[in-house]
Amino acid sequence: MGVNSTTARPTGVTGWTRARTSSSVLAVGLVILVVALLATSIASLFLGGRGIGAGVVVEALVHHDPANTEHDVVITSRLPRMLVGLLVGVALGLAGAVLQGVVRNPLADPGLLGVNAGAALAVVSAIGFLGVTSAFGYVWFAFAGAAVVAGLVYAVASLGRDGATPVKLALAGAAVSATLTSVTTAVLLVDAATFDRFRFWTVGALAGRHLELVAQLAPFLLLGSVLALLLGRSLNVLSLGDDVARAVGQRVGLARAVAAAVAVVLCGAATALAGPIWFVGLVAPHAARLVTGPDYRWILPYSAVIAPLLLLASDIAGRLVARPGEIQVGIVLAFVGAPLFIVLVRRRRLLEL
Repeated sequence: MGVNSTTARPTGVTGWTRARTSSSVLAVGLVILVVALLATSIASLFLGGRGIGAGVVVEALVHHDPANTEHDVVITSRLPRMLVGLLVGVALGLAGAVLQGVVRNPLADPGLLGVNAGAALAVVSAIGFLGVTSAFGYVWFAFAGAAVVAGLVYAVASLGRDGATPVKLALAGAAVSATLTSVTTAVLLVDAATFDRFRFWTVGALAGRHLELVAQLAPFLLLGSVLALLLGRSLNVLSLGDDVARAVGQRVGLARAVAAAVAVVLCGAATALAGPIWFVGLVAPHAARLVTGPDYRWILPYSAVIAPLLLLASDIAGRLVARPGEIQVGIVLAFVGAPLFIVLVRRRRLLEL
């Protein structure tokens, strides 16, 4: 179990040496992944459906000329796209790892607490009943819908004895998500105009987001990411089970509520910014666990790097494969993420949280 690495203390010189060696290896691995993420981020600026020379890209970043069309593409399209990929990827990777730790379920992802269903219903309501048509309008409705529904799921799961246990959270999330999805589908079936606008949001994409929109949501994503990275020890203790966690002094209900709140902020802001993006929050923690083992102090930072790396690489692939058009990143991830996840979960030890 994951907690052993936290509660068990190495004994003797050999034990401490092994612990330091393991931490050093994991730190080196994390640095390598960060370098790979930086390289992928830079590549997302230089590669796209429209061929723009490397010198022009650099010139646009250093001396932007608004009258130059190619400069405009770099500054208004590729740069925001790269930033959205980084922020959303970090948020979804951390949220997925936190949720898997909170509910002790290896299949947990940001959709488990009803985040996607709540955001989708809020966006559909905004389009269909309030006439909202812009991305700036969608984003806040999506954020609010995700937060409200996640709170509702937690409140429902808290009813009865033992509070919001992992099983009750999963069941409440599934039930609320199914209900909201049915309502959303019903609205879309009777309103063709709403369906036409909604389908572009629901695919999940990094394109079409302005720097102003990124700046509005970045504080939520950055604050949530910092808080999530501080939850490693708490998640390790929760993974022992409620009784053992209480025995070692953990306030289980408070710890689970704080972790769930952090995950909701990350999921809600990421979904509001890029639409529902599947598989990243599910796959990244499993890929991280393949290297780190069950220690959440390492799973969290690894997930925060692997997820944006996967997201940006998929976005680049979607732009290059269908040039001069492009395939939305949500569709590319569906093709890449599903077989990758099957390969990962077939490794028995990855199922152990």
